[in-house]
Amino acid sequence: MSKKEVIAKIIPVFRHYGYEGATISRLSEATGLKKASLYHHFQKGKEQMAEAVLEYIGDWFEENVFAPLHSNKPASVRMKVMSQKIDEFYDSGQIPCVLAVMSLGEADNLFHQQLEQSLKKWIDTLSKVIEETGVEPKQARQRAEDAMILIQGALVLVRVTKNTKPFKRAIAKLPQILLDS
Repeated sequence: MSKKEVIAKIIPVFRHYGYEGATISRLSEATGLKKASLYHHFQKGKEQMAEAVLEYIGDWFEENVFAPLHSNKPASVRMKVMSQKIDEFYDSGQIPCVLAVMSLGEADNLFHQQLEQSLKKWIDTLSKVIEETGVEPKQARQRAEDAMILIQGALVLVRVTKNTKPFKRAIAKLPQILLDS
């Protein structure tokens, strides 16, 4: 199994259990690899695995969220594409946010800067698209931050209620919330 295939299989473990809960036993079970084989791919252990997961997800966001937002298409089209990709990434809210679970406990100490940069990049990118529509920079930034609040809040609501409707509703409204008002 290639390293990329291993990373794809351990992502759900980190997303569902966080850094502390992503035990070598769970990671081994998810990949079907023994501990030694995991360490063959990740000599520095679980921390390196988590770094690889964050990098993999960052690459996915770069290709599926940021690249479309940087395109020359109308802002409304870019926001709709972003919303569709976010819905896909979170499986309509059924999959926890890696930013949320990796910002707790020991993981926050290890990955805080990387997580903060990722979130800041998303907010900055959204802000620029909103500004292109004539919105003042301060208001554009507030809308982008509100979008993060809406997405994260909807994810928490889904996790607690086991009902994906609030997430779907939030994602459907996202382009309008970002561009109108």
